[in-house]
Amino acid sequence: MIEHPERMLQFISHGVYVIGVSDGAHQNAFTAAWVMQVSFDPMLLAFSINPEHYSYQLLLAGGICSVNVLGQDHYSLAEHFGRSGLSNKMAGFEWRYGKSGAPVLLNSLAYFDCEVSHYAEAGDHKIAVCKIIDAAQLNAGLPLLYSQTGGMDGSSEIYKK
Repeated sequence: MIEHPERMLQFISHGVYVIGVSDGAHQNAFTAAWVMQVSFDPMLLAFSINPEHYSYQLLLAGGICSVNVLGQDHYSLAEHFGRSGLSNKMAGFEWRYGKSGAPVLLNSLAYFDCEVSHYAEAGDHKIAVCKIIDAAQLNAGLPLLYSQTGGMDGSSEIYKK
């Protein structure tokens, strides 16, 4: 058994993102830390998503998303979009729509506008592999790292089970 897995996994360096999803009629956004580039040609990103969440249903139906890079001063954004059960999670923030139609968070450092290519099984999550169709830097700053969020994701409680 691994002692303190939640601490050990913070040694794997990765950023913190807000993923915006839409089915064309409805939008939502959620915090993700498990995001990575998986191909140069075509340019592909992959991220992990819980299939029990509302955002997954929108992603399946719409097949589009944005990956919005959070900055080091965006801890409160990561915390907000990491909450579930909020009736209008996106209210009070500035959004625009990317070429795909996915919501783009204007406060982010940069965004990647994507179309879902395919999904893969990954334990209690799904991996969404997405083709990047557009991307741009929106603001200056350094990316927020997962290790800088402490126990925000509640992983210490998950590993106790």
